[in-house]
Parts: sequence; structure tokens; C-alpha cells
Amino acid sequence: MRVNVREGFDRKDDYCPADFFNPLETGSLTGVRLDREQFQRALDFCSEMIVTGEYPGRPGSIKSILTIAIREENFMEYRTLGRTGIKVSPICLGTDNYGFVTPEDEAIRMIDRAIDAGINLIDTANVYKSEPIIGKALAENGKRHQVLIATKVHHPVGPGPNERDLSRLHIIRQCEESLRRLRTDYIDLYQLHRACFHIPVDETLSAMTDLVRQGKVRYIGSSTHPAWKIMEAIMVSELKGYVRYVSEQSPYNLLDRRIENELIPMCQAHGVGLLAWSPLAMGILAGRYADWDGKIENYPAGSRAAVDMSGRTKDPAGSKAVLEDMQSRKGGGIYSERVRPEAVVIGNRFDQLAKEHGVSPAQLALLWAKDQESITATLIGARTMAHLEGLLPVLEMELDESVRAACDELVPPGTNVANFLNTSLWGKQHTKIPWTDGSPRL
Repeated sequence: MRVNVREGFDRKDDYCPADFFNPLETGSLTGVRLDREQFQRALDFCSEMIVTGEYPGRPGSIKSILTIAIREENFMEYRTLGRTGIKVSPICLGTDNYGFVTPEDEAIRMIDRAIDAGINLIDTANVYKSEPIIGKALAENGKRHQVLIATKVHHPVGPGPNERDLSRLHIIRQCEESLRRLRTDYIDLYQLHRACFHIPVDETLSAMTDLVRQGKVRYIGSSTHPAWKIMEAIMVSELKGYVRYVSEQSPYNLLDRRIENELIPMCQAHGVGLLAWSPLAMGILAGRYADWDGKIENYPAGSRAAVDMSGRTKDPAGSKAVLEDMQSRKGGGIYSERVRPEAVVIGNRFDQLAKEHGVSPAQLALLWAKDQESITATLIGARTMAHLEGLLPVLEMELDESVRAACDELVPPGTNVANFLNTSLWGKQHTKIPWTDGSPRL
């Protein structure tokens, strides 16, 4: 945090214990850099002075320390989510790796680290293994009310016909289950994980509205929906007085820019916030597949394209249909479908562009998505603490226009060289719906 206090605090003994300045090696706060621990100590001292009446009587002192507090609140650019009154960090924490490839203890440390860095939205889903981990982390650190929890509902959780999709029954049941696993009494953002084409949107919105009125949900949103389904829901909400989508979470990265054609303009026109998932294109833009020779059997060890899908779902027995479909596909199923030779070629060129500008390709990929027009926030699904630490500096970076232009030359606006809508259930490049009988119900 950079502070530039103009007045007060010139004589440290007048307002603050000497040990506060020892790490800073200065007697003035003008232009110094405080870490969060030092900043908290300053705030605690300020609060104690006010409560105990020991304020030394120098207006400049209190005014200056409060200036620091204000600047700490705004040192990161928090962005308004859609038409709501809430602010979210431009980078948010995705957790679908937690409990799968990221051990619980490391995941908890990563959650704590992200919060300390200023990230205030944690994204999960009822079919991820991360909901209990998030609940445990926030119970242990006591920071539940400092963050927004976003979770999702739609995918199968059992073998029965009513244990999937967006019926009133499934939504309400799964909301209760998510609340239990998250150890909380409310969900900040409840998202529809995928669009549902055979259940009337009225039923879905009615259930979501009841959850909001009961205080179990604060806001609702969608994920990986086509623009027309979001527009349909907005119209029904306006006509019938149901709660309205405040956000859409879509796949968006330099390799798949198709949402720029219709979805982004629609969200702009109707005040829908946009959360971008897979900004690093599953590691293709981070150099993960730089040496891949294009053969299915030679995906990099440990990469998502090579991963065994049988361990990913929360309930293997209940998700049998999904697993069978994934395992019938090449390599890592839905993930390997996104890795195309032409995408890897662009990824390698992107790597060179990043090196020319002194940043890692992962940082540049995240920065590009973060600073694209109308993107409220990007989700980072870091697998390890080292990955997370490598991405956090992007919070304070800004994308140079010359770099943006160079990226547009690699993949022109609105086009794609990879398919991150392959799990959308509605995209033209997707030919089978894995958790139905395979017949699209459009």
C-alpha cells in the first residue's frame, strides 16, 4: 500500500510507540510502504487513543492516520458487481481444485493469503469438493463477513431424476446443503451453474426469489449461459417481480473471445456484472503445454488435459452419468477437448510477448482478462500457494494499450482458437449433453 501523508506524524513520539517505526526506519509516514501487519498496528493504536481519551491533541495526527485507513480501503480497485451496491476485487478466488488436487491444509492457507491480499470473493459450487474447506477456513479465521461466498447449483448430485437441473426442489435442497457445508446461514451470490432448457425459467426464478426473501441468499446470477437465456430471465423477473440476475460467469480468455460478440454487449446494456473463468486458458497461456507434440498420449503429466477425471466430482456414485461421459472422451475428457494444437501455437507466441514486457505469461494472461472492457472480475483457480503468489501482483498492474493491441493481433476480438464453451450444454461445438439422455432439449 502506497501512502503519501502531507501533514502530521513528523515527531513519532507524539503519537505512536517507537517500535511501530522500527521496521520502517523512518520518523515520517510520507511515502513509506506499510505491510498489512504494520497498518493494523497503526489502526489499533489510533482506535485505542480515541477510546481511552489519550489523543494527544494534534489534529494533524488523527487526520493523517485516518487518511491511511481510507487509502488502505481503496488501494485496490474494487468494482461494482452489476447493478448491486456491493464491491468485488478485480481478481477473485476459484476453488474447484481444492480437495481434488490441492490438499485441504494448503487450500486453507491459500484462502487466508487471498483474503490478506484484498481478494473478497470466493467462488465454489455444490459439486466441488471445496465448500467444506471454505467453511472450515472462514470458521477458523473468523473472516466470514469480510468476504463474499459465491456458489452454484445445477449439476447432478445423485442418481435420481430430481437430483439435478434447476427445478424448485433441487435448488432449495441444494441451497440447504451448501449452507451446511459452508458453515454459514447465507450465500452472497447463488449462481445457476448451467442453463436449463426443459424447466420453465419461472419455476427457477420463483425458487431463487423465495431463498432471497428467506435471507438464505443475497444475490443471484448465472454461469455459462447464452445471452438469450439471461435476457429471458431478466424479462421474466421484470414482469413477475422475481429477483434479477446480477452477474454472469463465463469462460473468457485470449484464446476464446466469443462472448464479446453478444454476451458482453447484452450485459453492458442491462447492468449484468461479468465474472470470467479460466483466464489462463487452463494453463495454455501460462506455458503449460509449450512442448506438447499434439498427441493425446503425450499431454504434460499432471496437466488438466491428462488428469484422471474419476476423482474430480464430489459424489462419484451420484455423478455416474457425468463420469461415464468424461471417461469416454480422450485424455482428460472435457479438459483435453480445450487443448488444440492451434491454441498451443498462439500460447507460445503469447509467452514471448509476456517475456518482452517483463512479466510471466500467467500474469499477462490474467492481466489481459482483468482489464478487458466490462469484465467485473476474473477467477483464478490456482492449484498451489506458489501459483497464487505468482498471480497476486496482477492486482496492482494495469494493461498497457500497446500490449492489448499485440494481443488482438494474436487472436482478434470475438474469435477463438480454443473451445471453452464445450461444457456449456448449448454451444454449437458441443454435441452431447452428458447428464441427460444425450438429446438436446432446446
